[in-house]
Amino acid sequence: FVSSSGQRPCFKVLSKTSTIITLVFLLLSIVVVIAVTLVQINHKEVLSPGLKYGIVLDAGSSRTTVYMYEWPAEKENDTGVVSQTFKCSVKGPGISSYGNNPQEIVKPIDNCMSKVKEKIPSHLHKNTPTYLGATAGMRLLRLKNETAANEVLGSIQNYFRSQPFEFRGAQIITGQEEGVYGWITANYLMGNFLEKTLWRRWVHPHGAETTGALDLGGASTQLSFVPEECVQNSNSTLQVQLYGYEYSVYTHSFQCYGRDEAEKRLLASLVQNSRNKTKVDNPCYPQNYETVLTMKSLYGSLCTVSLRPTNYNPGQLINFRGTGDPALCQEKVSLLFNFTACNDKGEDCSFNGVYQPKLKGKFVAFSGFYYTANALNLTGRFPLADFNSSMWFFCSQNWSQLPFMLPKFEEAYARSYCFSANYLYYLLVHGYKFNTETWPQIHFQKEVIIRLSYAVIPSFPLQVLFLQLVSIRFVNSSGSFQMG
Repeated sequence: FVSSSGQRPCFKVLSKTSTIITLVFLLLSIVVVIAVTLVQINHKEVLSPGLKYGIVLDAGSSRTTVYMYEWPAEKENDTGVVSQTFKCSVKGPGISSYGNNPQEIVKPIDNCMSKVKEKIPSHLHKNTPTYLGATAGMRLLRLKNETAANEVLGSIQNYFRSQPFEFRGAQIITGQEEGVYGWITANYLMGNFLEKTLWRRWVHPHGAETTGALDLGGASTQLSFVPEECVQNSNSTLQVQLYGYEYSVYTHSFQCYGRDEAEKRLLASLVQNSRNKTKVDNPCYPQNYETVLTMKSLYGSLCTVSLRPTNYNPGQLINFRGTGDPALCQEKVSLLFNFTACNDKGEDCSFNGVYQPKLKGKFVAFSGFYYTANALNLTGRFPLADFNSSMWFFCSQNWSQLPFMLPKFEEAYARSYCFSANYLYYLLVHGYKFNTETWPQIHFQKEVIIRLSYAVIPSFPLQVLFLQLVSIRFVNSSGSFQMG
């Protein structure tokens, strides 16, 4: 058309043919742009430095597990996205069981490490940091026989020095370190310290709350959380500095209160109070279950040495018969805790006279806590009443019924789940002071899922590698951690 002024407009209506041609040209342009972009991305990936690897051995009291991790070689703000890509359970018991024959620990570890070698490119072996962190089992061995503990670590160190990896050391961490490392790692992986924005920047989450950590191992148990009010001059509180924020973390580790050592103490006390010292009823074992244990298996631990009978004979056999009595089991389990030691200490006391501030916030319960709840067909969050009813039902069962009730049946674990459930109940409710209102704040979880990425990583084994990645420093003199 023609404007009123007689001049042609600066645009025109296109014919159908020209419209089609224009659309085709536009589509071709888009394809070209996408192709160029993909080429650039692929070119960038080719030029990227790739991945780095790390190996952590979690040497617990009952088992050792080898974990292999990988992360981008270029860390974002020193916070690499870490993925667990391989896991291998070392056959046999924990390394503390090799106190009398430390050289024998090498072969089972090597079986796992041989598999790791195949998964990491050979040219990166020499740049792959490798750590071993030992927990309560080795802490107990060191207290009992420091020479034996040193020989076990020495055997492990000699082995790794002959390997192609960059061995950074094998160490026995303290209970307090174990507790706070678990708390740091769990919160880091849950995104409570940092989160990535749409602009790929790491920032502190607005209004983020930290999560408490509950860890039940074989020889010790740890409770770690940030209380409502800062606690001054407490040996159980650490000042943790993370990315410009400071947290006052209460953490305590109870030696000999891990699941395995606690059950040994129960069995030893049953023998002590039984008229017949070689045939003993156990109300926590299922009905019609019987097993034979040696005195050494009960009293060989530092946690039970004080309960040794005067006629102690390491090879002496003791026959335990299960009676499946939930009420009596609960009564016997309660005697493992010294609650009267808190009578004159007010409400801020757990058991054995140990100071504990009032619980605050949500908690994640892993390791033995998770496996016990899972045996009762309970996971995630659930009411305390559900746990009690499931525990009571499970403990009333006959031994022959358990294979049909458990997700995975193994005699050594199946016989002890009733004890574990009662022990978990007394520890959490009467010890740590969880109640019907706060119990649902506990999330029973096998593994901690990283919220910022795609990785699933167990909470403790990552801690040593995590420290290396984000550069934490533990200052013994001031009791503080710093990161970032």
